Amino acid sequence: MDDLRVAIIGYGLAGRAFHAPFVEAADGLSVGAVVTGSAERAAEVGRRYPDATVLSTVDELWRRSDIDVVVVASPNRFHVEQARAALDAGMAVVVDKPVAATGAEIRDLVERSERAGRMLTVYQNRRWDGDFRTVRRLVADGDLGEIGRFESRFERASRKARTSWKVSADPADLADILYDLGSHLVDQAVVLFGKPVSVHAETRSPNPAAPVAQDATVLLTHANGVRSYLRMSSVTMPVAPRFIVVGADAGYRGWGLDPQEKASVEGTLPTDAGFGEYPESQWGEVLTDDGVRKVPTEKGDYLAFYQAVSACVRGDGPPPVPPAESVVVVDTLEAALRSAATGVPVEL
Repeated sequence: MDDLRVAIIGYGLAGRAFHAPFVEAADGLSVGAVVTGSAERAAEVGRRYPDATVLSTVDELWRRSDIDVVVVASPNRFHVEQARAALDAGMAVVVDKPVAATGAEIRDLVERSERAGRMLTVYQNRRWDGDFRTVRRLVADGDLGEIGRFESRFERASRKARTSWKVSADPADLADILYDLGSHLVDQAVVLFGKPVSVHAETRSPNPAAPVAQDATVLLTHANGVRSYLRMSSVTMPVAPRFIVVGADAGYRGWGLDPQEKASVEGTLPTDAGFGEYPESQWGEVLTDDGVRKVPTEKGDYLAFYQAVSACVRGDGPPPVPPAESVVVVDTLEAALRSAATGVPVEL
């Protein structure tokens, strides 16, 4: 079986750490091309992926006939434009989050993918965080009873933005914390409990020099009655549990962030021993009337996303993140921005 050749647009943090290593490690995929205008990054691609072609512009990519899948890992403002062009060129598409600013934009992408008969999926890698996989299993198995409240936090201590567009006031850059970390948290809540019927959001920027919101709190009310409390921030210390799930019979809590991001940034490969494993000190806990018990946290597995991409493009399975779920996420984020601007809940 010949490998499907994957082109990655952008070789910043996303392309270098979150996409290329996992594409190369997935069965049936290989890095066939990388688009970057940086000579330094092009040299790194040559060292790490000697069989890949380095292209300086996306226009060169659309003219190639040897590419099966395109990964859009460029700055946010180019996601929709480049995903459209790739679909129109007859290529399957993976778009990094946030995929789009509005529901209209992502619906257009979905329609284009259906007309072209090509896969469209969004890189929601946090579905494969080990702690979220653990929460998902506990909820699905009914171990906690009927769920009433879900709390999810993704908070980072104050740090400089890696790129200038991440603190841009231009709405086209989608730099608001709701689009950044909020894309992950809303997606996880939708996976667990379905489409929200109401969204209430508050945002703030404690740094006067920052032109976009860096801190947000979002309350989702789902059709089944579950309420999701989501906290996201790039300027606050993570002092509370990463997850809290409150059920009728038990509760769950877990701390810290999945280790895959740090390992990938440091150059550890997804095929290396121990990749994605949580230390016992970071395992979560289930609380019942009988006491507290440790629950081993499942291994994080971002590689599973690209294994599913490989299978889907070959016609052997669904996309790893169904487009319909991504439409719900974008609609919810759009509603959260309206709620934050008006101070009142927005119905979906």
